Amino acid sequence: MHHPQGSGAADVLVPLLGLLVCAVLYLLLVHRARRRNPVRGWSGWRAVSFLTGLALASIALLPPLAPLAHSDFRGHMAQHLLIGMYAPLALVLGAPVTLLLRALPAPRARGLTVFLHGRPARLLTHPVPALLLSTGSLAAVYFTPLYNTAMAHPAGHWLLHVHFLLSGCLFAHVIAGPDPAPARPGVRARLVCLGCAIAAHAVVAQLMYGGFWIDIRAPIPQVQGGAEIMYYGGDIAELLLAAALVATWRPERGSRQAARTSAAPVYGAVRD
Repeated sequence: MHHPQGSGAADVLVPLLGLLVCAVLYLLLVHRARRRNPVRGWSGWRAVSFLTGLALASIALLPPLAPLAHSDFRGHMAQHLLIGMYAPLALVLGAPVTLLLRALPAPRARGLTVFLHGRPARLLTHPVPALLLSTGSLAAVYFTPLYNTAMAHPAGHWLLHVHFLLSGCLFAHVIAGPDPAPARPGVRARLVCLGCAIAAHAVVAQLMYGGFWIDIRAPIPQVQGGAEIMYYGGDIAELLLAAALVATWRPERGSRQAARTSAAPVYGAVRD
C-alpha cells in the first residue's frame, strides 16, 4: 500500500510548529492564571498532563511513525490510537477551558461561559453525539471508501487527523473531563456510554480482523495487525478513560455544588 506523501519538510514543520504554539499558549495561560490569583494558582500536574498530550500527538504526527502510516496500515492504526484516544485524554485532563476561564478578563470569561451554556455547546457535549462523532465514525471511515480516499490525498489525511483528535477530545471531555460541562449526565449514564464505545471498538476490530465489510486497500497481514492494535490498544485507552472517570467522580453533594457554581456568571473551578 502506497499513498502520496506531502511536501517533505512541510509534513514535519507544520505539525511541529502547531504543537509548539499550543504548548506556549498553554504555558502563557498558566502564567497569567497564577499571576491573576497567586493563592489559587494552577495545578502543575494538569500542565504536565496537557504537555504529555501534545507529546503523544507529536509521536503520531512526526517521523518515524508519520511516514510509516502512509505505507503500512499498522502504522496508521497506531497513529489513529495516539491521535484519537491517548493524546485527547491527556489534553482534556489538562483542563484547558478552565485554565482559559481563569486567565481571561472577567467580561470575556463571562462571554465564554454564556457560550458554554448555549444550546449548541450543550448538544455537542452530550454523550450520545460525542459517541457518534468519535466511535460511530469508525464504521464510516473503515467500512466505506472514505479511508482510501483520505489516504490518497494529503489534505484528506490531515482532515482525518483533525477529526480523530477533536472527536477524541470531545468524548474524553464528556466522559471524564474536569472542565465545565453543563449537559454532562450522571456517572451511570457516562459508564453506559463508555461501555458502548468499548463494545463498538471491539466489534469494528473483530470485523476488520476477519475481513468483513471493510474497505481498506492494504495487505491482509497489515489489516489484521492493525485490527489487533485497535483491539488491544483501544482497550487500554478506554481503561485509562474509565480510571479518569472514577478519579474525577464527585458524590451528589459535589454535583449540587457544581450546579450552583455553573449558574454563576463565570465559572472556572476545578479541583486540582
